[in-house]
Amino acid sequence: MLVLGDSLAVGVGAPPHQAFPQLLAQQTGWNVVNGGVSGDTSAQALQRLPQLLAGHRPALVIVSIGGNDFLRRVPATRTRAQIDQIVQLCQQAGAQVLLVGVPGLNVLAAAGVLRDHPLYDEIAEERGVPLLADAWSVVLASEDLRSDQVHGNAQGYALFTQKLLEGLRSAGML
Repeated sequence: MLVLGDSLAVGVGAPPHQAFPQLLAQQTGWNVVNGGVSGDTSAQALQRLPQLLAGHRPALVIVSIGGNDFLRRVPATRTRAQIDQIVQLCQQAGAQVLLVGVPGLNVLAAAGVLRDHPLYDEIAEERGVPLLADAWSVVLASEDLRSDQVHGNAQGYALFTQKLLEGLRSAGML
């Protein structure tokens, strides 16, 4: 199983053993490859994905990417196209995909009201993949669950992992 992501997959803001891929492995017994790279955009994740797929041949890929695109103001159309390509490559490699929604920047974000960017719903519907919606939005909207403005803390990653497990169960992947 592969997690494709950015600093949220790495677990920035918490000890390494409390990053969500490690928590997921502990709670499922799965061999989870953490393909998270801090600072990665969807373009960078897309670029390194073929090697990850070839090297690990995952049956399942959790795709949690896009936050750095939004922070760097990459046009949403470009981010959407790249995440769509990521999902397609995973499917072509025979892997199931769980797409994870990431909060977009909007007027309400400054007030702590976070919502997933709509591109995740669009891709999930078009590609027929399950979507874990609002998990990062809930974590990152709460000061008690964050280490800084854009990363979880140990409690935040633990809550995200619980939401992820619920999403995997409801999608029939666990």
